[in-house]
Amino acid sequence: MHMTTKALVLREVNYKESDKILTVLTEKEGKLTLSARGCRKKGSPIAAACQLLCWGEFTLYEYQGRWAVKETAAERLFEGVRADLDKLALASFFCEVTELLAEEGQPEPELLALTLNCLHALDRLDIPPAQVKTAFEWRAMSLAGYEPQLEGCAVCGKEDPEEPRVHLGEGLLCCAACREALGEGVSMPLSPAALAALRHIVWSERKRILSFRLEGEGLRLLGDASEAYLLTRLERGFRTLDFYKSLTP
Repeated sequence: MHMTTKALVLREVNYKESDKILTVLTEKEGKLTLSARGCRKKGSPIAAACQLLCWGEFTLYEYQGRWAVKETAAERLFEGVRADLDKLALASFFCEVTELLAEEGQPEPELLALTLNCLHALDRLDIPPAQVKTAFEWRAMSLAGYEPQLEGCAVCGKEDPEEPRVHLGEGLLCCAACREALGEGVSMPLSPAALAALRHIVWSERKRILSFRLEGEGLRLLGDASEAYLLTRLERGFRTLDFYKSLTP
């Protein structure tokens, strides 16, 4: 049995003397685990596409109960990301989160589009990496079923909460004065501009999630909240995130 599909390589692990085990996210088949036999041999025709962050076309065949790579055609290698260690670390974090959220064999078109759009932004667009990171984190959590409730304060109902805060465990928005009514747990402060940007990220069409302007303290608040929200809801850390943060002041 053969299959041809577009896919993004989320993880690569060396195996035996010349093989790799790849985790990819495909357009129609969702997350798959692939055997890339011989791809580490000198002159291997499939080597270019069998690496982290590659987007390309893969022709697969069944081998010993697993999909194996027969032919590949790399379409995007995101060279601008690979040439910058900070961007490469951040892109690797995106891939690690995407791999965790995607289910084996379950189509994830929105998650795939989000990851590709954010990689493209790091690669080609003049957008601060911190803005790309916070947009990815908030949107990924929304796609995973953890969309924060942002219509207004969860306690008093005010559409534009005074000194807004977001409760990490409950995913609820509130005024600073209403915070105690939500009970225990950590909440993070947002500025009015950060809240407006958050609403844009969560509610806008997928092609527009990065089309907002936020700088300085507002971006810092939104970024701190998005990272804490992701780590709280997923109840785990990420080695790629730790590495990225070790590179940035």
